[in-house]
Amino acid sequence: MTEPNLTDSALSESTLADLASNDHHKESLSTLAVGAIGVVFGDIGTSPLYSLRESFIGAHPLAVDPAHIFGVLSLIFWTMTLIVTVKYVFVILHADNKGEGGSLALLALIGRRLGQNRWTSLTVLLGIIATALFYGDAIITPAMSVLSAVEGLEVVQPAFAKLVLPISIAILIGLFAIQSRGTAAVGKLFGPVMLVYFAVIAVLGIMGIMQAPEILWSINPLYAVRFFAIDPMLSFLALGSVILAVTGAEALYADMGHFGRKAIMLAWLWVAFPCLLINYMGQSALLLRNPKLVENPFFLMAPDWARLPLVILATLATIIASQAVISGAYSISQQAIQLGFLPRIRILHTSAKAAGQIYVPLVNWLLLALVLLLVVGFKSSNNLASAYGIAVTGTMFITACMLGILTFAVWKWPPVLAAAMTSVFLIVDGAYFASNVTKIPDGGWFPLMIAAIVFVVLTTWSTGRRILRERLAEDSMPFDLFLNSVCDKVRRVPGTSVFLSSTAEGIPPALLHNLKHNHILHERVVILTVVTEGVPHVPSEARRVVEDIGHGFYRMIIRIGFMDEADIPAELALENRAGGAFKPMETSYFLARQTLIASKRPGMALWREKLFAWMIRNAESAMQFFRLPTNRVIELGSQLEI
Repeated sequence: MTEPNLTDSALSESTLADLASNDHHKESLSTLAVGAIGVVFGDIGTSPLYSLRESFIGAHPLAVDPAHIFGVLSLIFWTMTLIVTVKYVFVILHADNKGEGGSLALLALIGRRLGQNRWTSLTVLLGIIATALFYGDAIITPAMSVLSAVEGLEVVQPAFAKLVLPISIAILIGLFAIQSRGTAAVGKLFGPVMLVYFAVIAVLGIMGIMQAPEILWSINPLYAVRFFAIDPMLSFLALGSVILAVTGAEALYADMGHFGRKAIMLAWLWVAFPCLLINYMGQSALLLRNPKLVENPFFLMAPDWARLPLVILATLATIIASQAVISGAYSISQQAIQLGFLPRIRILHTSAKAAGQIYVPLVNWLLLALVLLLVVGFKSSNNLASAYGIAVTGTMFITACMLGILTFAVWKWPPVLAAAMTSVFLIVDGAYFASNVTKIPDGGWFPLMIAAIVFVVLTTWSTGRRILRERLAEDSMPFDLFLNSVCDKVRRVPGTSVFLSSTAEGIPPALLHNLKHNHILHERVVILTVVTEGVPHVPSEARRVVEDIGHGFYRMIIRIGFMDEADIPAELALENRAGGAFKPMETSYFLARQTLIASKRPGMALWREKLFAWMIRNAESAMQFFRLPTNRVIELGSQLEI
């Protein structure tokens, strides 16, 4: 019943511009920045646990000598500078959709601003691919982060090695099991814990730098150039490990709606970036002094007495990083449903105050099953690192492509400037993605397989809904003809009937079926359509449009944002233009439930039609999704060939 309206919004651009501001960022900038440190930078903050180590002992090991140490560290510094600081913090954070970020928010922004033109189809395809890749990343991040932290027990005591796997599994099961309780209370601890974590890794880094201060020269880009000159092919392959230092950069953009651009910029530039860089320098200085410690330089930087507390702190940090990704998966799923890329699934709100605090049971348990499959299958973070990176770099590359469309077609930058900036980002992100492609045989196939499945589901649902609307339109009766030929001949009974319709034109199938079988109409008939706009939120005063079409018939359109929930009874309670107030016990809701029959008619492949029919059957009912009262709903079924 809820359809995306990305390109042909009935609301004017000036109206849309006023629909959402950053009013929800009412806390002080420092408070928001602390919150951002806890949620936004959890993933990238735990990267030092494994990224430098993997560059030297990963799938393509490097010699642990000064030339390679300086070269890798220089690459890490300039990667964080170009990709995170320049690309995301200074450029992409300005591509907000009324305060919200992320691939789907960017897709909605571009679609709304451009309308239907040659860029639109490409943008939609890129947005869907980026969303599919995000789910692949969301599965690997908890497994990789928690494993790499718990493996610190091996440094504390080698005999603990056999406990790493069961402890990691127990932590992950516990993390996913508590999701239904909500994260509001625990979330208040995220920021302070991550502040302590960043302070600790910075102190450890400073201690390492003091032992080999010459490591500070690594920020010179010439070391990265020399690194490639030593062995171009091995250096190119090493990019697949270096990129692990910026996993989680997409979170800066995706979580912008929760904290705002300024808070995220402040947290990155003054806390996360310097602390991470100092820690990487400390690890590198440690390797300069003792190359044999390359097995786990992060934990070996710490004194013996501090290693167990460091393992505990790092584990807490990885749980926080995993929580951010899990919450992101819920949010992305909600957006995909509202924008018409996923069927209706059960969404529970875990906070009465914060609309963004949601829990999606189906997504939660699917993620847990796949995360445990990864942990049991790969057994160690070293093995899992081969699968990590390709989804991240794929998303980054697609974001660079969408940014190019944004600068050329929406922001209208001078072509030379737009081309130059887009080219730099595409070359950098493309190089990292190409390097990660070499990981496909060693585990990179797993996130790509997940992304491919998600892509098929997203596109099948979106295309199937379009075909379904076309098939329903074929049997639809023009409204004028219906009013003139039927209304005066049918008995009218007291009360109000609300017929939900997927489109704002024609007669909804439920109305025709009700008339065919019951031969009556209520005194007041409301044909209701829920439309999802390309903005995150639509305020109450701009949500409802009512048209009186005579004979006691009214057409109502409820417009919601792609992060709003659709509560039809609550919306009707605020409306009196459609023939007066709506009385709950005198209002009946009529829904059409189609049983789809796959056929060889032009549309989709037969197997995709069967998949779409299966998703229709298993989608959450419109009654639950739209919060309709169970004792006031009438469902009318029919069969439809697609």
